[in-house]
Amino acid sequence: MIKQLELAAFNLKSALIGLEAEVDRIEFCDDFSTGGLTPKIDDFRKLRKKSSVPIFVMIRPRGGDFFYSSTEISEMKKSIEVFKNLGADGFVFGALDDKTMIDKEINSRLVELCAPFPTTFHRAFDRTPSPEISLQNCIDCGFSNILTSGFESTALKGVATLNNLKNLAQNRINLVVGGGVRSTNLAELIGDISTRFYHSSAIISKKEFADIDELKLMIQLLRHD
Repeated sequence: MIKQLELAAFNLKSALIGLEAEVDRIEFCDDFSTGGLTPKIDDFRKLRKKSSVPIFVMIRPRGGDFFYSSTEISEMKKSIEVFKNLGADGFVFGALDDKTMIDKEINSRLVELCAPFPTTFHRAFDRTPSPEISLQNCIDCGFSNILTSGFESTALKGVATLNNLKNLAQNRINLVVGGGVRSTNLAELIGDISTRFYHSSAIISKKEFADIDELKLMIQLLRHD
């Protein structure tokens, strides 16, 4: 299996650094402080002109919880249509109900709207009550990927759950392993959980953009594994 790096880029500068480092895919969003929101349209246009790698766009109208109003769902739908027309390669989102379960009805509609492009259920997955139930719900909704740290604060701590999810998935959905992924732990993580995509912001200082040397180290580890 070819192992690849997905950069979580919270701004255009991070995304451009990722291109320079030759990351394999970019999850493009805005606002590091909230964990990522729908990016600015102008920033996406600029990135799209420069990028030859896939760009998955975060669709998240606000920070906080993932229980969205009908108005917010309508806003998410409009954003999907806009970014589809602008050349997005995939989408990242996740809606929960008032019991923090995956909202199958809403997510299924959003996945359908994103077609034919792939979709990732983001780390709201780790806020749900049950990894196993949520895995099946994501599959039922038609998601292509799940971004998860295995219900722990970091992927390294969540290895046991990640492996259980991988076994249960039986190739019906891809796990994107994220949560504290850095060059200092990536080799250990690869040994513990083998998957196609590892997800990192590559932020190693108080700045809110990726460190190019950190990215290059992780790419080297993945491509020589």
